[in-house]
Amino acid sequence: MDRQSTPPSPLTTIAVVGLGTMGTGIAEVLARAGREVIGIDVSEAAAARATASLEAATGRAVSRDRMTPQERTEILSRFRTFTDLQAAAHADLVIEVVPEDLALKQRVFASLDAIVRPDALLATGTNALSVTRLAAESQRPERVLGLHFFNPAPVMKLVEVVSSVLTAPTAVAAVTELARELGKEPVSAGDRPGFVADGLLFGYLNQAAAMFESRYASREDIDAAMRLGCGLPMGPLALLDLIGVDTARTVLEAMYAASGDRLHAPAPILGHLAEAGLTGRKAGRGFYSYEEPGSGVTVADADTPAAGAGAGGGREVRRVGVAGSGTMAGGIAQVFAQAGYEVVLAARSPEKAEAAKALIGKSLDRAVSRGRLTVEAREETLGRIAPAGSLDAFAEVDLAVEAVAEDLAVKQELFAALDRICKPGAVLATTTSSLPVIACARATSRPQDVIGMHFFNPAPAMKLVEVVRTVLTSDEVHATVREVCAKVRKHPVDCGDRAGFIVNALLFPYLNNAIKMVEEHYASLDEIDAAMKLGGGYPMGPFELLDVVGLDVSLAIEKVLHKEFRDPGLAPSPLLEHLVAAGCLGRKTGRGFREYARR
Repeated sequence: MDRQSTPPSPLTTIAVVGLGTMGTGIAEVLARAGREVIGIDVSEAAAARATASLEAATGRAVSRDRMTPQERTEILSRFRTFTDLQAAAHADLVIEVVPEDLALKQRVFASLDAIVRPDALLATGTNALSVTRLAAESQRPERVLGLHFFNPAPVMKLVEVVSSVLTAPTAVAAVTELARELGKEPVSAGDRPGFVADGLLFGYLNQAAAMFESRYASREDIDAAMRLGCGLPMGPLALLDLIGVDTARTVLEAMYAASGDRLHAPAPILGHLAEAGLTGRKAGRGFYSYEEPGSGVTVADADTPAAGAGAGGGREVRRVGVAGSGTMAGGIAQVFAQAGYEVVLAARSPEKAEAAKALIGKSLDRAVSRGRLTVEAREETLGRIAPAGSLDAFAEVDLAVEAVAEDLAVKQELFAALDRICKPGAVLATTTSSLPVIACARATSRPQDVIGMHFFNPAPAMKLVEVVRTVLTSDEVHATVREVCAKVRKHPVDCGDRAGFIVNALLFPYLNNAIKMVEEHYASLDEIDAAMKLGGGYPMGPFELLDVVGLDVSLAIEKVLHKEFRDPGLAPSPLLEHLVAAGCLGRKTGRGFREYARR
C-alpha cells in the first residue's frame, strides 16, 4: 500500500454523518464557506432540526447585516439532508460525527467503505476513540483521519487534524488546507485519546469534579475561582455540564486506558451522575440544575447556597496592616486604601516602605490617566496609606495581612511578631499561595485568629480572593474576612487548608501535563498554546503562562502539590526542572520555554 497515494480530489462536496449539535454546526461552517453539504442522519427529526438550525442562524446573520438575503438563500440551497448513507456516494470528504461509541462508528465506516469513491477521504470527529483502529479496519486506511472540531463549531477557531501511522500525508494536507479555507486554525495531532486540547482539558475537569466530590469546596466556589483567578470563560463544573457528563466520562476512560495516569481515572461522581441520567444541560440536571433540558439557565436546588449565607457575625475592621514591600503587598495595600480603610504599610525599613508607597502612587497615576480614577480620589487613597519601617506600627490594626516572601520560616517569624504586637481580637491573615496556613497559625498563641487570604496578582485588578480556613480558625474570623472581601469588592471563595487551595491545585497539574506533551514530542509549544486558546478559550496558552508566572515559582508549587498528594502524576516534569536548573526562569530572565528580548 502506498501511503503517499494520489492527491485527493478538491474537497468541494462534503457529507456530514450525524446531525446532532456538532454535526449541525460543522454543516453550517461548510455551507457558509461555499461547500456543497450532504447532511445524513438516520433520524428525520434530527435532519429537520439541522435544517431549522441553519435557517435560524442565517436569519440572525441577515437581521444583523452580516450577510445579505441572497447570500442566505445560496447557503441554504447548498445544504441537503438525507437519512441514507448512500447519499454520500459522490462526496469528496465524509465527516462522521455520530455518538462516541466505537461499535457504531465501526459500522458507519464499514458501510461508507462500500459506498464512497476510492479517492474520497473519511474523517472521524471523535475526541476519544482510536483513529488508527477505525483506519485499520477500512479498505483504504490511508484515506482515514481525524477531524476534531470544537463546540460550537461556527464560533470556535480550532480544528485538530489527527493522523494515524496509516494516514497518507496527502490526505492530511488536503484536510488541513480545507480547515484554513473554512477560517479555522488547524493543529496537527497524533492519535491518542483527547489529542492536544481535550488531552489537557479533561484532566483538569476531572480534578475539579473530584475536588467537588470530596466536598473540599462548593461547585459555585470552584467555578468562580477558575473564572476569576484564571480568566476562563466557564468554570470546570459548568463546562462539564455543557460537554455532557457522560461524554466526559467516556473521554476520560479512554485517556486512562492509554495513559494509566490516575489523574485521568474518571472521578466516581461522573459515573454516578451519568448512570442516574444526570448528564448536564441536555438532561436538565448535572452538577447544576437547569430550567429545562437543553437550557443553559441554572435554577436553585438543594446545593445552592442560601441568599446571604455567612453574612454578618464578623468583627469590626477599620484599620488594616499590610506587611511587605513587593508588588503583591503594594497591590493589597492599594485595594484596602481605595475601599476607604486606613492602611499601615510596613516594610523592613522606612525607605523600603516609602518606596512601596511611591509605587502605589504610580499605579494610581496610571488609573487616573486611563480615566478610571479622579485626581481627588488618588490623593485620598494615598492619604490613607501610612508607611512604616517596622511591624510595631501594627499595634492598633484590626486586620494584619502578611505579603512577604513565600518562605515558611520567614512567615512563621513574622506571625510570631504579629502575635506579640497586634492587639487582642485582631485578625491575622497570610497571603500564601502554597504553604500551610496552619503552620503560620501555630507560630502564634491565637491560632483561632489566623486565616488565609490569597489575593491574585495584580491585586487591584483581580477579583478573586481564596479564603482559607484551618481546622482552628474561628467562625467569627472567617465571617470577618468574607465581609472585608465584600467591602473591597472582591469575590471570596472558601476552601480548606491544603496545598494549592482551589486555583493552583487545578491549574498547575494542567500546566505540568502540557510540559509532558512537549517532552514526549507529541506537540510543539506553539501547537499546544494555540489549541488551548482557540479550543479551550484560555486567555493564555500554558507555555505563555508558565513564562509569565516564572518557571521557578511553577516548579515550587508543583513540588508542594506532589509532596502533599503523593500522586505520581503530579511529579514535576523533568524538562521543567532542567530549565530551572539552567536559570531559564521565563520572562524575568529573558528565557524560559521561549526567548524574550531584554528590556
